[in-house]
Formats: sequence, structure tokens, C-alpha cells
Amino acid sequence: MGNNLVIVESPAKARTINKILGSDYVVKASMGHVRDLPEKEFGIDIQHGFKPKYVTIKGREKVVKELATAARDVERIYLAPDPDREGEAIAWHLMAALKGKVPEDQFFRVTYNEITAPAIRKAFSEPGRINENKVDSQQARRVLDRLVGYKVSPLLWRRIRGASSAGRVQSVALRLVCEREREILHFTAEEYWIVGARVRKGFEPRDPFEIRLAKIDGQKAEIRTQAQAEKVRADLEGRPLAVSSVTTREVTKRAMPPYITSTLQQAGSSVYGFSPAHTMRVAQKLYEGVDFGEGPVGLITYMRTDSFNISREAQSACREFIHNNFGDEFLPGQPNFYRSRASAQEAHEAIRPTDVTRTPDHLASVLAPDELKLYRLIWQRFVASQMAPARIAQRTVEVEAIEQGERKTPYLFRATSSEIVFPGYMRVTGAEEKRKAEENNDEVDRLPPLEKGEGLEWLEWLQQQKFTQPPPRFTEASLVRALEENGVGRPSTYAQVLSTLQTRKYVVKDKRMLVPTEVGMKVCEFLVTHLGELFDVKFTAGMENLLDEVESGSVRWVAMMEKFHAEFLAWLEKAKGPPADPAAVGRLLELVAGVREWAPESKRGRRTYSDEKFVNSIRTQLESGKPISEQQFEGLKRVACRYADQVPVLREQAEALGLVEQLARAAEEAEPPREETIRKLQILSGVRFSEPKKVGRRTYDDKVFAESLRQQVERGRRLSAKQIHHLDRLFSRYADQIEGYEKLASDLGVHSGEAEDKESGPLLEALKHIREWKPAVMRGRREWDDHKFYESLSRQFAQRRSLSPKQLSSLKKLAGRYAEQIPDFKQLAEQFGISTRRGKQQPKESAE
Repeated sequence: MGNNLVIVESPAKARTINKILGSDYVVKASMGHVRDLPEKEFGIDIQHGFKPKYVTIKGREKVVKELATAARDVERIYLAPDPDREGEAIAWHLMAALKGKVPEDQFFRVTYNEITAPAIRKAFSEPGRINENKVDSQQARRVLDRLVGYKVSPLLWRRIRGASSAGRVQSVALRLVCEREREILHFTAEEYWIVGARVRKGFEPRDPFEIRLAKIDGQKAEIRTQAQAEKVRADLEGRPLAVSSVTTREVTKRAMPPYITSTLQQAGSSVYGFSPAHTMRVAQKLYEGVDFGEGPVGLITYMRTDSFNISREAQSACREFIHNNFGDEFLPGQPNFYRSRASAQEAHEAIRPTDVTRTPDHLASVLAPDELKLYRLIWQRFVASQMAPARIAQRTVEVEAIEQGERKTPYLFRATSSEIVFPGYMRVTGAEEKRKAEENNDEVDRLPPLEKGEGLEWLEWLQQQKFTQPPPRFTEASLVRALEENGVGRPSTYAQVLSTLQTRKYVVKDKRMLVPTEVGMKVCEFLVTHLGELFDVKFTAGMENLLDEVESGSVRWVAMMEKFHAEFLAWLEKAKGPPADPAAVGRLLELVAGVREWAPESKRGRRTYSDEKFVNSIRTQLESGKPISEQQFEGLKRVACRYADQVPVLREQAEALGLVEQLARAAEEAEPPREETIRKLQILSGVRFSEPKKVGRRTYDDKVFAESLRQQVERGRRLSAKQIHHLDRLFSRYADQIEGYEKLASDLGVHSGEAEDKESGPLLEALKHIREWKPAVMRGRREWDDHKFYESLSRQFAQRRSLSPKQLSSLKKLAGRYAEQIPDFKQLAEQFGISTRRGKQQPKESAE
């Protein structure tokens, strides 16, 4: 066994490095972080410098024990996690967990940007120590995130059903998505018209081309209505057209820099539809190593970086590759350099292949499909970044309408075309073929040779009505770009932020577009209204810059936290709203002191409710001088009104105490339960309830909810209007198990609150005639199965008696695909507006 223990994060990385270092080293994996703040408590001692309480992460005890056992038999421990803040923190926590196993000066920190034999040997030949500033920066971020999440999330849980959490960066990303959605909702489209002509030369080559009206009487052509367009066209009718100018200019187009984390995630999303999280998982595999038969080899450099820096060795190797494979004309005289943003970590490199001669085609038989796609993107972008610029000849022709008689208004038309003179870097990216799709729509494919003064033949006038478009919804790629441009988050956080928004059901993906859900919009509105300063884009970007300054050593993390915490407390107090009048609270507490007999404690789910304990807690809080919130005061009023019979003065002074509404509600709740309520609960006792469903941190259990209502009714308490509303929805949800549901629902006055759905039932009934379903197909990792989809919708309709608008739309598309098997389909299509066009699209609504 070797005398040196090396600890990295993952087993794949451990295998690659173990092969390089040989038998003198034992390489183990920590499986990521081994210690963190506790899950079920705050874990931060604010009074003592925001000291975190770290515990071993659940499930990592065995890993720590194995590492400790391995550490007993070695002389030195090399901590070799990733070269960023998270990696530095992992190294620091590992050292703390293994303290005493070797002398403190025998712990070494090793960093590298690529997992290749030369890079690993060089890193181990010059080991360093843990960078405490980096650790402080990561620790500050972790404490900040815990503070915001722990204190703000409960506000959401109390106010918004379905809300699960707030996050310092996550909520700002949600704000960007929701504000864009509001822009779209409030956008008013404006009509405009494009006027042009199809023309050709009077002699060969006589290929037609299009020109577009650019100016009217020397001013930009802005045509807002059809009437204006018709007037312009009438004025142009019959007027000769002649070339007034031909200009040619050569444009130099420089290659884009090599990828960094954000741009790689954007490219993965826009080119292949990869989520940022999937892009990072694939990149991690390429970084940690792929086995070619002689052991694993790292194929790309570290993928969490915001620096465009490239090592001189990699740059020289790339230039040699370009010279050998493309020729000297594709090699710039001096190497290309790209400027990183000010806060970038220049010690890191951009994402590049570890060996430029390892082309994508050479790896096609070794890599999995997604790995090959991502490697090709990285390889092409890196090689292109070191190649000569492309040169593009851009030719613009201006054509004027000649005056004729009384028609003297000057009209100027314009057409532009581009032609690649020298492809430069486009030769490797394949952009020569792609350019036309990426070019401005105003350009034409090709212009014939033209001279100033040359007359043109008019073939037809062109006019097209258009409308201004709202800003597009964010895609994952464009949201990452927006976060980066605004300085929100860092390379290691983008994928997690987007993943969390979707996991929390705050946004959903619809054809790659991020659409905020109703819960997401409500969460955003609440946070912006009550904590707008905290979740402000500029403020969050400023905090990121402060964390960078902590890493550089120019700011102490505790001082940064103290300043933030003072502001944070003020914002939280403001979010709670103005406190209740202590005199009014005190007066009500005096009156309820006369209650002689309190209602017994009641249990709902896991919670126990006690009126007496609640009143005593308010009294204790008031006596200690702490403010009582309006929400707490309203709760006290509700409790007090339940005991109006024991405290008659509550009714006598109801108006002065502001209890009129609460007393009326309490009187209604004191009435015996309604007969129809009892009957609904009796019927529900015979149904088989669905499994509990977890939304965020909350678990919704129909069986437990129905039981809590039944217990309340058995105690003789009438259900509130809100409780009856939820009971009716529950009753409707299990309609398929209730015999004679329609009549019972009518007799018992069941109102589910769902909009009446008169379309889904007949459509599902019609689809029962289908005897031959198309085979299921796989798209990526997902299976699209028409039959399963139909059965899923049938089950959901049987439960809820309605489908969502999106589900109904998918159902209509499904019916259209099986038109030939549905009797009287034409009549059905006319009745429900089903498109009869055939397509190959599979249903985009999953059973979930």
C-alpha cells in the first residue's frame, strides 16, 4: 500500500488519477461534500460571528469512516477536489474530518485544470495549502443561502399554497422569468406593413431578386396600415426603377472565444435541447475520463469556469494542428486572445479539449451519443477560436423609383447580399453552410452584377402585413445568459438554479420555453412586493461581487455577513407588515382571561392545536415587549370569538373591538354540521384514496384530510365555507368510485370549483372506438405512447370531471391522428374545432 492518500470527489476521477500516479498513492472518493449545515435546524450561531454548525451529511458516515481508516496507514494526505470554491470547501471539510490522522503540515492541497498525465504529475510535484479565502467565500455563500431560505421560506408556506422555498439566487431567476411573462401578457401588438418589389435586370443574367422599400421622401419607411400600404403602392404603380448606388464592403468576422460554463450550457440547450444540468453531467464525464482500452483519460478541461484564458501549451498545440490540417492562410499571425470579465478566475482555463489532435471523428466509436455531441461542440469552438477571421463581402444596392408626371415623391428601395470571400474559422465550425439560416432576414441570397443608373424591370409589387411581437419567453439557454449578463450566480450555480425552479414547480418547460406556473407567479409577486430589495437583480449581483472580494481577501466574510444581516432583519420586519396595536391586543387578552373552560386540544395531521396555549403564547410575547403581527392579532380575534358565551362583553363591545365579522363567522361555525356535509363524508369513507402527494415540502394526503374533517364534524363543529369548498373538490375527484355520482352531486350541492368541461367527455368516448394504436416511440429518454396517454387522460377525467386546457388541446390532436378509426369524425371535428391536418407529432402531455 502507498504512503500517500489522495482524496477526490468521484470514483471515476479516482480511477483516472490512480492509474496516472501509480502504486505509491491510494486514491479514494469522498462522493462530494461530507459535511454541511444540519437539515432540520438553522445551524448558524449569529451571535458568535455567524459560526456554522457542521455535521456529517446523512449517508456519508460510511465514506468518512472508510477515509479515516485509510488515513491511519499513510504519511501524507493530498486533498484533490475540483479547483473552485466548492472544491476548496470540500478539501477543508475533509481535513477537519480527518484531523489527527496525520500531522497538520502533512495535509496538502492539489489543483489541476485537466485530468491528463502531465497535468496531474505537475500538480503533485508542487502541492500547496488550502486557500482559506476561498473557503471563507464558499462558507459565506452557504450561510447567506441558509439565512435567506430559512427565514423567508416560512413566509411563503403561510401565504401561498404549493409554495416550497425561496432562494437568494433562485428567486431572482424566477423574478426574471415572471417579469418577462408580464411583459408578454401586457404587450399590445402593433400593425405594420412591408412593401417591396420583385425585379430583374433588362439583360442577362435575368434571375429575379427582391428589393424592400427603405425610405419615403428621405425618411425611414414606416407604414402602419393597409390603407397607407395601398396608397404607396398606387403611387409606385408604373414608375420606372433604376439603380441609384452599389456599395461593397468587406466585413471581418472573428471567431467566438472558447466555451466557459455559461456559454457551454447555452450551446447545449440551443443546439441539442440539453438542460443545463444534463450538459454539466455529460461534461463531468468527459472531464473525469473515458477509457480507450488503456485506462481512462480526461478529454476536456475543468468545466466550471468563467475565464477565457488558455494555457500557452494548449494554444501552441492548437496552432500547430491548424497549420497541419488547414494551411497557413487559416492561421493568424499572432495567437488569438479573449478578454474575460473582471471577476473571472484567471487561474482557470476556458473549456477545451485536453488534446486537440483527438478529433471528434476519432472518438465516435468510443463516446456515448450525448458525450460525442458535447465534445464536438467544445472541440470545434476551441479550434475555431485560434483560427483566422472569416472575410465576408457585403454588397448593398439602392434602387429609386423615377418621378413620373405628378408623382414626385421619392421612394428608395434597398437589397443586400453577402458572400464569403474567405471562410477562416467557419471552415471548422461548419458555419459556411449554416450562415444563411443565421443571417438577417433582410438579406437576399444573391444579387446579380449591377451598375449605377441601370434600369430594372418590375415583375410584381410585394406587400406583407406584420405585427410587432412581444419579447420571447426565456429558454434555459437565454435565462443562463441573462443571469450571467446581470452578474447573478456563478458558473457552479446556473444548472442547479434552473433545475430547482422546475423541481419546485415554479416554472415548466413548454417547447423549450420556460413558463411560470400560477404558484411561481404568486411566489414572485409576494417576494417582490414584500422583499423587493432582497430579491433585486442589482443587489444580488452586488452580493456576488462581495463574495468574489472575500475570495480575493479584500473583504472579511463575517463583516460582510454582519452588514447584510442588519439589512435583512429590517426587510423581514417590513415584510411582516405593521405590528398590531399593543393596547388593542392587551384589551382583548384581558377579556379572554375570563374564559373558564377551554376547548380540548385537536390534532390535524401531525399538528396539535390548542386555543389556550395559543392565547398564552400571545400574552407571553406581548409581556416580553415583542411586537404582535396583524396576522397573530387576527388569529387571537378568531379564538376569542369562539368563547363569546363565556365572555358576553365580547358581543357587547364587538364593534369597538373590531369583532363583528369574526363573531358572525364563529356563530355560524357553532351551528351543528350540515346534513349534506355528513352525507358527503359518509360516502367518502367508502372510496379508495390516492397515495399521498408531495408538493415542495408539503405532503397532501386526501385520506388524512377527509379524516380531519370527519373528526371535526363528529365533535359537532360546522365546516367553514373554505373547508366545504375543498370537501366538494375531494368528492368530485373520486367521482369514478361513487355510484350515481351525478345525482348525488346535484342533491348534495357539490360545487367542485372546476370550470365546466363539456368537450373532454365526448372526445374520450369517441376515442374508445380506436382498435389499432400506433406503436410507442422513444425520444431521448422519454417514451411517447398514444394509448397510455389516452388511458391517463381517461383516468384523470373520471376523477376530476375536467381536463386542463393543455390536456384538452393534446386530446384534440390525438383524435386528429386517428380520424379514420373514429365514426362521424368530420362532425366531431367541426363541433370541437379539431384540426384535420395530419402530422407526426406525438402527444406532448405526459400522464403525469
